[in-house]
Parts: sequence; structure tokens; C-alpha cells
Amino acid sequence: MTAPAYPPKPVPGDRIAVVSPSSGLPGLFPLPYELGLRRLREEFGLEPVEYPATRTMGSTPRQRADDIHAAFADPTVKAVMASIGGDDQITVLPLLDRELIRANPKPFFGSSDNTNLLLFLHNLGIVGYHGACVMTEIGRPYALHPLTADSVRAALFTSGPYELRPARRYRDCDRDWADPATFTAEPDAQPGEGWTWHRPDRLVEGRAWGGNLEILSWLLMADREIERDPAAYEGRVLFLETSEEMPSAEEVFRILRNMGERGLLERFPALLMGRAKAWSFRQPNDSAGKRRHAAEQREAVLRALAAYAPRTMAVFDVDLGHTDPQLVIPYGGRVGVDGPARRITVTY
Repeated sequence: MTAPAYPPKPVPGDRIAVVSPSSGLPGLFPLPYELGLRRLREEFGLEPVEYPATRTMGSTPRQRADDIHAAFADPTVKAVMASIGGDDQITVLPLLDRELIRANPKPFFGSSDNTNLLLFLHNLGIVGYHGACVMTEIGRPYALHPLTADSVRAALFTSGPYELRPARRYRDCDRDWADPATFTAEPDAQPGEGWTWHRPDRLVEGRAWGGNLEILSWLLMADREIERDPAAYEGRVLFLETSEEMPSAEEVFRILRNMGERGLLERFPALLMGRAKAWSFRQPNDSAGKRRHAAEQREAVLRALAAYAPRTMAVFDVDLGHTDPQLVIPYGGRVGVDGPARRITVTY
């Protein structure tokens, strides 16, 4: 597999496409979306460009694919950012014009269901950026989190190494996006406990691959965008995170077990595991419940590694994925995991 290349970066004043490859939730929840657009203008100096399906709930896969094509084909647009995730971006993938997008590489930002498009771009040889959706990170209530803002700014505008650092405090509970009061106060946060290291006995350097665990499992089931020869991923740094649907520890183990049975898991010498999302409106865990959910997920991951990748180094509770603050991971970009020094460095 040819190593993905970093596309040219935007500069302040450039136009950035805002698309909804999964869901038109900006149409249902305009408050975080409009806040995110305003911050792109005022805090990042970029000019957002919307497309027909961006705010349209129930848009077809073809309409969303057309928006993606228009965003990448427009020479005045220098980057692309997803409004939010969803659950059916996999239906858009077969409709995408690989040659059009390959000929017009641009930085793409998105997480969760946007794992689909990030993996698609990776297979075209384009580095993408796992993180920074308009509604969830850029439109965060009250203010951008400083760690998120610094990571997004570095990923957007700079090239070179960037050291990830654990958050001193983090937020796990969400508030009602339909309520204007949600956006008038800093969200509640709790103390961070740093990262937990497993087998930190060496330095691993490789290209990042992974994303949302549930989405990867769907791609594996549909046999889309995953190389059939596991050797294609030899030496990559795996990064994973779980969503607000909060898969059980047993389900997490089963997905990883299936990756192990396919011969994938052992190919990765290091794993960055995002902080487990442990609260949702459907399952509003108390503090003890959140700790239990996270601990059970960690044990499930360790059980899978023991069975299929006993030499893999792992770092848990990394601030990536469905957490606040959120650090951007360059999908297909270079990552260094220094176990003895307890450091993680990415290259934007």
C-alpha cells in the first residue's frame, strides 16, 4: 500500500466546505451549527461554504455524494469539514467518484460515522483528519475548549509534529441542543486521570489507521474499504473510539475478536484507545456507572489483545473521538508512540 500524502493546507481567508455526509442534523439543531459556522469565520478566519444537503434531513445518498463531489471539485475550496456524524454514510461510499476526489485532494475533517469517508480517502492516498465536526467540536457550548482549538488549528494550518497531551478535565455528559441556555455556560467537566499505558516498553512509529469501532465493524461486514490482505496494515498505529451508542464491553470484545480472527489485530504494534463514551441521553450513567462502563471496556480490549496481539502496546483514555476536549488524529498520517517516555506525537 502506498503511504497516504498530506494534501495542501488552507490559510486564513480561504473557503472551507461544510457538508453533511451522514445526517442533515444542522436543520434540526441550528444553534450548535450556526455557532460552529461563526467560529470558523471569527476564530479560524475561514469562510464556510454550504451545500444543498447540509441542512436537509432525509437527504438521499446520491444528494450527499453530489455535495462531496462539488466540495472537492471546487478549486476555491481549500478544506472540507463534516457538520456531524450519523449512521448511514456507508451507503454514500459506492456513489463516490474516486478519480474526481483523487485528482482534487483536500484536508477533510470529521469523526464518528465520518470514519467511512476518512478510510475512503486513505485508500485514495489522501491523509484525512479524524476530529473537529462543526456541531460537536467547533460549535461546543459556551466556548471552544482550548485543547481542541489548539489541535484543530494546528491540523488545519500547520505541517509537522504535534504532541498530544492528556486533558486535565474532560466532559462526558451532553446537554439539550434545542435549549438556548445550553450555550450560555461552560459545560460541566470532571477531573482527568491521564492516560493508562499497557506494555509501554518501546517506541512505535507508524501511520494511523482506525476510527470509530462500530463503523469499522460495519465496513468489515459489508466488505468495503478494508484490505483483504491483513499484511497491508503491518506496522500501522491503530486508533479506536466508541460512540454515544455505548456498545457493551462484550460487543467491543467481539468486534476486536473478529478483527483478530481476520488476522488484523496482530498487525498493529500500538493501539490508541479513545476515552470511552460512558453517558448518553438514553443511558445517563451516574459517576459509578461511567467508571464501570469505562473499566469494563478497557478489560474487554485487553482481553482481545491478550488473545490476538499480545505484543501490542496500548494507551487508554486518549482524548480522541466522542469526548471533550477532542484531539485530532491524522488518518494515514504519521504517529509516534513512545512508551518509555509516555508521549504521543502526531504529524499534521
